[in-house]
Amino acid sequence: MEKKLHLLDTFNARGSDGAIYKVCGYEHMTRDESLTDGMDHWEPTGVTEYRLAEGERLDVKADGTMRIASTGVDLRLEKA
Repeated sequence: MEKKLHLLDTFNARGSDGAIYKVCGYEHMTRDESLTDGMDHWEPTGVTEYRLAEGERLDVKADGTMRIASTGVDLRLEKA
């Protein structure tokens, strides 16, 4: 089964280290093999993930807070 990521949203978040990070939200998509018209057809899988703009994955807790897995920096949504 072939998969890809589809960008849903980007936003800024402030880290517990004081830095501002750009966060990207992605939806996992899978190719729909049932359609054979010569075009690519993709369907959402219902799985989302968040990464920093540089590609590093974020852990999202049940309460919605995010943490950079490799550094332990907690992220908080920046208010516009």
